[in-house]
Amino acid sequence: MTPAEINKKWTVLQERIAKEFDSELPDMKVMLFLIGVQELGKGPLKFSKRQKEELMHIANCRLFSELGFYELEGVDQDGWPHWKLIKAIPAYTLLEQEMIMRSLMISYFETILD
Repeated sequence: MTPAEINKKWTVLQERIAKEFDSELPDMKVMLFLIGVQELGKGPLKFSKRQKEELMHIANCRLFSELGFYELEGVDQDGWPHWKLIKAIPAYTLLEQEMIMRSLMISYFETILD
């Protein structure tokens, strides 16, 4: 996808999520949190600040696994997934990082929402 296509699809995704959750347009952190909750698979629970950070890490790993950077190592006794870095992530510019993350999130949500 071109950056223009990514930005257009990102806006559509944000609007869809905002409508479904009856909230403001979600930023990237909110989207990562939602992906983390989805990947944890325990439904909507009350999470501590630390758990919220871990959920966002889970989301990052899940998204970057699509590019071959992480692989799922397993699930711990509490049902939390653990990922292993299998190759170094290049030092992308901030703009590249944003476009890659948006693109990965768009693909992720297209898979689970459609």
